[in-house]
Amino acid sequence: MIKFSAQTQAEAPTADAPAEHIAPLPRVSIQAFCESADTAAAMEATVADRRMSKAHVKVQMGGVVAAGDAYRNSPTPNVIVIESEGNGDQLLAGLDSLSSVCDPGTRVIVLGKINDILFYRELVRRQISDYLLTPIEPIDFIRSLSNLFGSPDAKPVGRMIAVAGAKGGVGASTVAHNISWALARSLSIDTVVADLDLPFGTAGLDYNQDPPQGVADAVFAPERVDTAFIDRLLSKCTDHLSLLAAPATLERVYDFDPEAFDAIMDVLRSTIPCTVLDVPHVWSGWTRRMLVGADDILLVAAPDLANLRNVKNMIDLLRAQRPNDNRPHYCLNQVGVPKRPEIKAADFAKALEFEPACIIPFDPQLFGTAANNGQMVAEVSAGHKINGMFNQLAQALSGRGEVKRQRQSGLAPILNKLMRRSA
Repeated sequence: MIKFSAQTQAEAPTADAPAEHIAPLPRVSIQAFCESADTAAAMEATVADRRMSKAHVKVQMGGVVAAGDAYRNSPTPNVIVIESEGNGDQLLAGLDSLSSVCDPGTRVIVLGKINDILFYRELVRRQISDYLLTPIEPIDFIRSLSNLFGSPDAKPVGRMIAVAGAKGGVGASTVAHNISWALARSLSIDTVVADLDLPFGTAGLDYNQDPPQGVADAVFAPERVDTAFIDRLLSKCTDHLSLLAAPATLERVYDFDPEAFDAIMDVLRSTIPCTVLDVPHVWSGWTRRMLVGADDILLVAAPDLANLRNVKNMIDLLRAQRPNDNRPHYCLNQVGVPKRPEIKAADFAKALEFEPACIIPFDPQLFGTAANNGQMVAEVSAGHKINGMFNQLAQALSGRGEVKRQRQSGLAPILNKLMRRSA
């Protein structure tokens, strides 16, 4: 039986609003039968969204008549999408004909222009899974599909937060680990830190843990990856915080295919409310995939020109790859090193056209003590203002708070010259 789930269309997230958590789709087949070119284009646009990476989507023209003809002698996919620009009686008759050839369990989504409660009730009576008014936005369609394969009464679990440095040595891992601590201790969210820097990861040191197993055991044995296996690899740090540690050894070379971590991420997303990915500063297929696939992204940068260039390049790429998501956050770290020339935060924001989520001052005593003792900033000095900054970042990245940003225009001439892309 097809389960009906009412869907209210909403606008795509703005740059300054917290991103809506829409769960990625499982490996399902979707076939759409459109009647207008605009709707077909919107369907095609959904394929590029990160949440649709596992779904197989086919878009064709013809509406409900073409759908009925297509499935008379062939099995139906997991989801059929029907667009109708005609009157309600024609569509209902076509749906009745289509129901005679649909396999059990096939979901049907209808797209149309009729905004009438009686027509809507007729669709409900026919057990249509969802009805969306046209014209539609890709994010509305993705939300509808996501709701079909999740419990309509439960908030989706599995928020993925990726933290990466714009340059090596900017303290991205330290920021990631302290944010994870804040998520677990201050917000009481069950959180896993996944240290993806397999040869040089520092999460084990920072949390004073030395687990015998970790992420390498999973990535090199994908056939064993399931919930129970991942649970055995986790090292418990606090009541709400666990660690999936990196081996931090050099006996082997860690070269991976882009999909190497997919099985691990699927298990974490399905079982853990929040996972923080400590992404190393390398640019490869799998690190790019981790960033593009995350629900929220934080880029950590030091206040110099190379970091500014790298942050801009990364934000530009990620916004292009994630058209239906909020732009990544960025924060400035190690600000105020004595006698070091720095780009001011205001100039950084002017070049990127939005404010940093946080500006973390240089404090070698605080961070050095924490690192050498295997502690977090909150353990060294709970009342320190920097600890408050990590709590603020945790709230924003978890969707429980909003990072206020002010859009500015224009680039300083020298920055414009250095970062201008060749035609």
